[in-house]
Amino acid sequence: MQLSVEISLYPLAQQEFEEQIWDFIKRIRQYPDIRIKTNGMSSQVFGEYHQVMNCLTVEMERVYQEIGRAVFVCKYIMGDRSHIDE
Repeated sequence: MQLSVEISLYPLAQQEFEEQIWDFIKRIRQYPDIRIKTNGMSSQVFGEYHQVMNCLTVEMERVYQEIGRAVFVCKYIMGDRSHIDE
């Protein structure tokens, strides 16, 4: 089953928040079976359900361990929506 996730990261009380957001995105790009698109407001992550969820579990935990307080806003939809808006 394919999954699409729109995700936004908002580090709290951090000066270099843009760098922390880009680090999160770069780490997700290293997963070979996960696709990610970015824009100025959010990122969209696409792939097989369990792979996407495992990726986000690992990388979200890493954000909390490295920078502490942060907010993630996520929307999940079943299916591969990567072709929308092209």
